[in-house]
Amino acid sequence: MEYKTVGKTGIKVSNLCFGAMSFGGDADEEMSEKMFNECLEAGINFFDTADMYANGRSEEILGKLMKGKRDELVITSKIYYPASETPDINGQVLSRKHIRTGVEKSLRRLQTDYIDFYLMHYFDENTDLELLLKTLDDLQREGKILYAGVSNWAAWKIMDGLGISEKELLSRFEIVEPLYNLVKRQAEVEILPMAKNKQLGVIPFSPLGGGLLTGKYQKKQSQGRLIENNINKKRYENDFDTANKFVAYANEHDIDPATLAVAWVASHPAVTAPIIGARNVEQLKSSLAAAEFKMTADMRNELDALSEAPVPANGKTEENAGVKFSTWNK
Repeated sequence: MEYKTVGKTGIKVSNLCFGAMSFGGDADEEMSEKMFNECLEAGINFFDTADMYANGRSEEILGKLMKGKRDELVITSKIYYPASETPDINGQVLSRKHIRTGVEKSLRRLQTDYIDFYLMHYFDENTDLELLLKTLDDLQREGKILYAGVSNWAAWKIMDGLGISEKELLSRFEIVEPLYNLVKRQAEVEILPMAKNKQLGVIPFSPLGGGLLTGKYQKKQSQGRLIENNINKKRYENDFDTANKFVAYANEHDIDPATLAVAWVASHPAVTAPIIGARNVEQLKSSLAAAEFKMTADMRNELDALSEAPVPANGKTEENAGVKFSTWNK
């Protein structure tokens, strides 16, 4: 296992982060403990959760498992979505009220005094960004969180936040958690270059494309969580052909598709640690193997060619084909 520094924070984390979304949901406490221990044995010190996962059970289980090991581990949690089956009217916002009450509940569930990275799980258009940043700055000064971050935010929104932080001398976002995998490469357009430029940690989620890149779903008619989950079904409905090419490539090179998919995400120079998840130890092992996999530049290029590169931010699609224009034809 290799270790990387998260942006400018000085905190070193394993080059894979385990996502505990399955804890208390697809994985019961016994299986959660087995996966947790498997991660520790592999050298993972980085764990991601959120208050909404399994209505708080993920945080509770992770809190029990990390007893006696807290100082050795780096923990992220997230807030925005309702964290219970019966949320109140303020249960899905980034107001000072929701964040204040939410972080206290997360700390109790995690049985810890602080959260290393506290992420805003989604953007809230109804809460003033400066007020949000002041709330997070207060939590950092109080020691309840070490650093703040965001998940599922557009690059321009993150830049807005960084600009306000610099102007008002507030603590800034230090980590971002975008969707990124071989069939969903939009993050390459602005989020990843921005993160590299601003020295932000990057922990992409869904490196397996909801399981599509494991080879389990060779056809749209296949059965499983990707097909049955409406969000993932809609998200990946046009990506089966690319996924099949990817799985064929992995098989041709005698590599587990899950290992290769995670390694591809990890090989991007802006990425700190992909978030891997699993329902059981057997699934976990395939993703864990990516920590030791050496992605060559040639292999990265060959895999890139299997999916369509996203349109550049300036809209000039010809740039993906390497077409050069003279100065008068810009």
